[in-house]
Amino acid sequence: MRLEEFTDVVYEVRDDDAVAVVTINRPERYNAFRGRTVDELISAFKHAWGDKRVACVVLTGAGDKAFCAGGDVKERAETGGYGDTEWGTFEIERLHRIIRDIPKPVIAAVNGVAIGGGHVLHVLCDLSLAAEHARFGQSGPRVGSFDAGFGSAYLARVVGEKRARQIWFLLDLYDAGTAERWGLVNEVVPADRLMEKALEWGRKMASYSPTALKFLKHSFNADSDHLAGLSHLAFDGLELFTHTAEGMEGAQAFAEKRPPDFSPYR
Repeated sequence: MRLEEFTDVVYEVRDDDAVAVVTINRPERYNAFRGRTVDELISAFKHAWGDKRVACVVLTGAGDKAFCAGGDVKERAETGGYGDTEWGTFEIERLHRIIRDIPKPVIAAVNGVAIGGGHVLHVLCDLSLAAEHARFGQSGPRVGSFDAGFGSAYLARVVGEKRARQIWFLLDLYDAGTAERWGLVNEVVPADRLMEKALEWGRKMASYSPTALKFLKHSFNADSDHLAGLSHLAFDGLELFTHTAEGMEGAQAFAEKRPPDFSPYR
């Protein structure tokens, strides 16, 4: 997909930086992603991968309310899916892989709510910066969804088993200070300094050996790459589950702004 065809994502490499800034540009939906958004994110990361000017990638969201609210549950409730895609399939698992596999550090600049699938995206980034007003959490079981691959098993590597289970089982939102204390983010900064700090980190890493950074990233990933198999299994199961009555109840309740009723499926 060509950059000029993008509608949901903005891709920018500034002349004075060796940093690609990838911005999810759906602020009216709290930067929730549909199928096209995911396709464009994959394309953006591929461009950054192949661009020799780029040493580091910053992933963020448009506006100041949300980094990413995960999958567009409203569209899923209205259409039964996440809309048309380039290949006819919803490629979120492929996006997860490219964030891990791109041989350049990826920084999440969390500029608001990071919830659901959006929370998973920031967890998968190599480093996470958070604005002071950022909030973090999961929503899957509330809307009839789950991420039983990297989004849960790798999260446990980051924050520990007890915290990861707390995040997924209670579905509370956690403030930026708590996220930093838990090791979920690297640093918290004022909102007006978020991108400045992210670009500062990117420029700093750009001054280092790209081959050394590439091998270090692959080394960090190697210990948890076996989770990719679990991720394949989980997403195949999720695809089946979302078409069941139980799976659809969560999305429909969200769209209708009512509490879901999962009691018949207990």
